Amino acid sequence: MLHRLLILALVTCLPTLGPQPATAQTMPQQLRVIDTPSDGGGSLTVLWAPSPNDSATAKYQILLHEGGLPQDPAAWKVIAEFPSNTRYVRGGKSAWWTRSGDPGDHIFLIKNGKGIELKSSQPYAVTVASLNGQERLIAPPVVASAEPNWMNWNQLNNLVLALMFGAIVFYAIGLAKRKEIFLRRIPGLDAVDEAIGRATELGKPVLYMTGAHDMNDPATIAAAIILGRVAKKAASYETELLVPHREPITMAVCQEITKQAYMEAGKPDLFKEDANFFITSDQFSYTAAVDGIMLRRKPAANFFMGSYFAESLLLTETGASTGAIQIAGTDSDHQLPFFVTTCDYTLIGEELYAASAYLSKEPIQIGTLRGQDLGKAFILSVIGIGTLLATIAVITGNSWAQPLLDLFKDLK
Repeated sequence: MLHRLLILALVTCLPTLGPQPATAQTMPQQLRVIDTPSDGGGSLTVLWAPSPNDSATAKYQILLHEGGLPQDPAAWKVIAEFPSNTRYVRGGKSAWWTRSGDPGDHIFLIKNGKGIELKSSQPYAVTVASLNGQERLIAPPVVASAEPNWMNWNQLNNLVLALMFGAIVFYAIGLAKRKEIFLRRIPGLDAVDEAIGRATELGKPVLYMTGAHDMNDPATIAAAIILGRVAKKAASYETELLVPHREPITMAVCQEITKQAYMEAGKPDLFKEDANFFITSDQFSYTAAVDGIMLRRKPAANFFMGSYFAESLLLTETGASTGAIQIAGTDSDHQLPFFVTTCDYTLIGEELYAASAYLSKEPIQIGTLRGQDLGKAFILSVIGIGTLLATIAVITGNSWAQPLLDLFKDLK
């Protein structure tokens, strides 16, 4: 009797112990096809609801037909195929305030390229097919067209940040006009007067270089502005100034800056047109020519401002061998070790850009510098808070901080 009961129990349990039937495949639900917002046209956004069957083995296909619904099913063109557990709205690159659909919805962007050319105002039929093994189910197609948009709302954060930073800069300029703003001491700029004074005492010229780039480079612009301060001081001391150039346009700009500096110093008769002179655009030919000037004229002060490349060490080593005071300033981080080694003073990175405000003490320039510092402090604060929120979310395993993390991510 006991044996019969055991056999009956085993037979009863067999269906549950065996392989279970797979869940039936379902077609994509809630398919929507919209014109991609905040773009210049030429793209469509496809959205559909997630399915319980989404997995790495199941797949989705995006099908496209130009000119409305096709009569022949073979006219559909498969433009993409990917695993069904990928491409979610929450993982998209668009800003959170312009996202279409729920974060858990699937999303695919149809755009021009790789055999696809979407034309504005032309209808396109789009559908999504789900594949699981040999089974293929197609959602009812949707017709939509791509249109250009007037505004790119994805860049709204940039507009807000630009207006905010602009307001901070104007506030800092107003503050600088009302009271003195502290600037930390930069030894390299404090030594400018010393270097020019030494050249005056020895009766030797001052050699000034503006770097390897043209006037499109911020470092060259900063070097040209500093040249104005150096030229004004050299004019006051009646010291010869030599400015060799690699770029003709930079030379013309620096000629006007130097001329204005001599006029401000009250010594327009001492200005020489050939103080700024063009040598060559070739890197090492220019270096050889400047080295020759150093060895022949033996300037008492050498200024290396702007961007430099492999010629930096060749120039500064030659200048050091003549016993000149050397002051360098560059944002070329790969050349900083050479300048620090061979020059008496080196302006590192942003110190080059701050030099004009530091030397002139003009409220507008100082206020602009302070406004930039406040803006950087804000950005660092955002990064710090975002890092803290991400760390807390990982430690606690909660998603309560995700909206804030999205906000900080899109502030970039």
